[in-house]
Amino acid sequence: MTWHTDYIVVNTENRYEIRDITPEVERIVAKANVADGFALVSAMHITASVFVNDHETGLWSDMMTWLEGLAPRKPDYLHHRTGEDNADAHLKRSVLGHQVVLPITKGALDLGPWERVHYAEFDGRRRKRIIVKVMGE
Repeated sequence: MTWHTDYIVVNTENRYEIRDITPEVERIVAKANVADGFALVSAMHITASVFVNDHETGLWSDMMTWLEGLAPRKPDYLHHRTGEDNADAHLKRSVLGHQVVLPITKGALDLGPWERVHYAEFDGRRRKRIIVKVMGE
């Protein structure tokens, strides 16, 4: 069994943003030299998500609109009593989740025809990391 750990660094320009990180994950999987296994991809910050879906900007916009309806940015969250202003980001992250486990077959990600790995940021404009842990043989 081989284990390989690497990181993707993200620094978003906007508070809310979605990025396709599939090429970076593929690069790490190739570097791990695993023929058959899994890649765990996890946002290392409590206001960001990693998810698998279609790479389509209309869908990304629809997702952000939907999430804003579920957890709007507003001043009256109890979490804000701590001095923070990002309760909505924590809630949005809870809906999309923080990590995915991806299959590796014949040394490459084994995704469906439209599936891509995405990073969603809900409290951005600063440096954040994503861990990619590859395991397999």
